[in-house]
Amino acid sequence: MKFSYNHGIARSLERRRRWAAAVGCLGALLVSSKVLGADWPQWCGSDGKNLVSAEKGLPASFVPGVKDTPSGAVKPGTTKNVKWARKLCQAIYSTPVVAGGRIFVGGKRGDQGLLMCLDERTGKLAWQWQGPAKYVPDMIDGWSIGISCNPRELGVCSSPIVDGDRVYFVTHCFKVMCMDVKGQPAGPEAGKARILWTYDMWDRLGVFPCDAANGSPLIDGDLLYVITSNGIDHNMDPYKEKNRKLPAPGAPNLIVLDKRTGRLVATDDTKIAAHMLHGQWSSPSLGTVHGRKLIFFGGGDGLCYAFEALSSVPDQPVKLKTVWSYDCNPPQYKCFGKLDWVTNYCLGDKRRPNGRNTKNDGTFVGMSTIIATPVFYHSRIYVAIGRDPEHGRGHGALHCIDAAKTGDVTRTGKIWDYLGLDRTLSTVSIADGLLYVSDVAGRLHCVDAETGRCYWVHETRSEVWGSTLVADGKVFMPTHKGLFVLAAGKKKKVLNHVNLGAPLCSSPVVANRTMYLATKGGWMWAVQRELP
Repeated sequence: MKFSYNHGIARSLERRRRWAAAVGCLGALLVSSKVLGADWPQWCGSDGKNLVSAEKGLPASFVPGVKDTPSGAVKPGTTKNVKWARKLCQAIYSTPVVAGGRIFVGGKRGDQGLLMCLDERTGKLAWQWQGPAKYVPDMIDGWSIGISCNPRELGVCSSPIVDGDRVYFVTHCFKVMCMDVKGQPAGPEAGKARILWTYDMWDRLGVFPCDAANGSPLIDGDLLYVITSNGIDHNMDPYKEKNRKLPAPGAPNLIVLDKRTGRLVATDDTKIAAHMLHGQWSSPSLGTVHGRKLIFFGGGDGLCYAFEALSSVPDQPVKLKTVWSYDCNPPQYKCFGKLDWVTNYCLGDKRRPNGRNTKNDGTFVGMSTIIATPVFYHSRIYVAIGRDPEHGRGHGALHCIDAAKTGDVTRTGKIWDYLGLDRTLSTVSIADGLLYVSDVAGRLHCVDAETGRCYWVHETRSEVWGSTLVADGKVFMPTHKGLFVLAAGKKKKVLNHVNLGAPLCSSPVVANRTMYLATKGGWMWAVQRELP
């Protein structure tokens, strides 16, 4: 009886030990899952806009599968390392965001712009907003305007931002919209968007976006920072460009809204219009330097600006205080001989007959705007210059700026510059002391983030509109010829190239151990390593 009793105790203790071990393992798995799996709720994933993810276990290769056009999916058994793939719409230029089990991405179908909400697990559409593009006349004050068809052709380009139970984005009709992430409740309106508020930048501020409104919003507390995309649309005729009126010379470039109500609370105080090169498509970033919170903005005049962030929501609209500015066009890019800057800019367009860039080989030297998002990293700003890819190739410039300076910091704030790249639209990725950036010509540059020294360049011979993403020791590079995958590090090593059947005009993102890719053809892939 004693033996039986002790034996029972031993068995009971053993069961408890195994249960505790199992619970411990489960807890470790849950903690590990939480560490590795994270949402991607805004453009670039975080306020500093560094395109780097801590996710692990991402495949270096995948097979996208055979498309089944009638079903809008891929044929079963034809994929590898693909969780799901779906045809969502006619075209996608917006980079998706992922939060709370939902994916949000802009697009177009016919002449309608879209914001789609998908189920993260399956890719199925939960709800969508759609609306027509704003009509913009072909002629203003007797001068031709080149924007008229672009909003219809591009759709919603802005990447949304998710904050709690709300999602914010900029439409192709120049409105800032706030929506319920759940859409309309069940009933006749199910499957449609639930709009909470709208702010029309065209009607209320006189903003005149050039080509597209695609800056992605930034949230700080109850404040929503939005680029207006106000522009001039310099085309190819120097005489006309020097003599026509600016469409909206007094419109702001950066605005701040109360995220709760959509009320305008601040505008920038910069004077960009007089030196506007073309459009403004950068997005704001945020960082704190020596206890001072700053908002960074790439201007349409080629200057990078830092504004003092608002500490609270003001009762009446105020002006943002400019802390510093930095001219990202090197002095040698402004030497035009006897030509003025407008003429040189127009003649640098490859489409201009008898212009200065008809070879389109990257040798043209001239001024560029900032399309990439300024990246805040270790109290520095990293940003490159570029132009609309339709204008062709030309010399670019990548800058590392001391974000702690004040005033005109073009000289005092310069840490280094790298001039070995073409014009670029791409935002940089910085990881383990190395910076990766693509240029429009299709080259991937690996540069020392501390010194600007270039370690290697990879040539893809493909136009690039999107930005690199660094994750799991890999550099994912979207191009018009598909996705290139390289090993991160000082030694160049190409791991793979995946053809998706259409250009990648947006950037890859990673959330919850899955990478999402959206093509110009309106398809999206959820790429995830398959279990053996």
